[in-house]
Amino acid sequence: MEQVAEGLIITGEVAWVSSWGFVTTPINDYISIRTWYWYPVYIAKLLLLSALFWSACTECLLCCVCQLDPDNTGFIAVENFTSLVEHHELQLDPSKLDMLFALVQSNEEGQVSRAHTQSFRRAIANGRRTLQREILLDETGLGVYKRFVRYVAYEILPCETDRRWYFHQNRLCPPPIFMAIITIVQIIVFMCYGIMLNKWVLQTYQPDFMKSPLVYHPRHRHQVWRFFSYMFMHVGLEQLGFNALLQLMIGVPLEMVHGILRISLLYMAGVLAGSLTVSITDMRAPVVGGSGGVYALCSAHLANVVMNWAGMRCPYKLLRMILALVCMSSEVGRAVWLRFSPPLPSSGPQPSFMAHLAGAVVGISMGLLILRSYEESLQKQCSWWVIVFSFITFLLFAIFWNIFAYELLGVQLPPAP
Repeated sequence: MEQVAEGLIITGEVAWVSSWGFVTTPINDYISIRTWYWYPVYIAKLLLLSALFWSACTECLLCCVCQLDPDNTGFIAVENFTSLVEHHELQLDPSKLDMLFALVQSNEEGQVSRAHTQSFRRAIANGRRTLQREILLDETGLGVYKRFVRYVAYEILPCETDRRWYFHQNRLCPPPIFMAIITIVQIIVFMCYGIMLNKWVLQTYQPDFMKSPLVYHPRHRHQVWRFFSYMFMHVGLEQLGFNALLQLMIGVPLEMVHGILRISLLYMAGVLAGSLTVSITDMRAPVVGGSGGVYALCSAHLANVVMNWAGMRCPYKLLRMILALVCMSSEVGRAVWLRFSPPLPSSGPQPSFMAHLAGAVVGISMGLLILRSYEESLQKQCSWWVIVFSFITFLLFAIFWNIFAYELLGVQLPPAP
């Protein structure tokens, strides 16, 4: 009987079953029950014991939370958290404790919240990889790739602990391939049309250019893919060069830090918002170029730099901010000039500039929240769902507008190319 009890670690239960003669000798620390209908009873009792155990754990956790957060604010003071970790009775790896302390003490408000959820999990899982306390710029003996990672960290992240965490946990897998693939495809498409049309500047004045199945044209708005595919077409070499440069200089670092999923979502949201906005506000105009996605990335990054101006350590940030705003404004002004004062005769309206503005709005709203949520879960933030709901509402409104408004308003659309 003692041997059976040790095998199950539930002495009372085994004794009760054994007293009725339903237990045979244990084999490999298991028991066999002669009557098959005792299996459900045994499983039900195990489930009951498990429920009692988790109930006790929950009550213990709630008790701890009440002690650490008596006002139920959702935050725990850093001093309380530090004292709890220092006086714990569990055997934790000292390197893990150092990493947790470094993450917690980085909060300037002196509170611990849901921020750095992923960082805490990785700190526990990968405690052997310690988080250095020295300033990242003081580290020497770095290779070319690590120096580039450090440069990206200081370009994108405003907090020193976030920069150190990103620097030490960065891996090449998965690589930042989204922005690179988009840029390469745009260059290939532009070269193909440049060779076919024998024109590299102001390609939109060629009738064959507007016949492309990739260009968004109001006459072909029932072809849904055109609301996305227009990002692969460009007016000329100057627009392609501007967009490709920004995608590689800003998009790739953002993708390295925040991941392919978030940055691709932001870019494609800017592209879709650009074409839909044109279909509502400039109903007779076509759209070409990836400016909607590019301006979503750029405006989000610039807004993040302004919101965290004191924490950003990128060199010459004021000069670079002014230069970026001048370049972006010049590109918008050029698009407005081509739209209303075309330098050459054309068979129809020239591409609209509203995609630039729509992309900037997406970047300032959705993009800024994404960039400020490094190592945080977006799904747990109320503001994220407000932005998602707003974007979906705009999407539904644009769909109904494209279905009914053109006929109700009697818009005179240019002939299909």
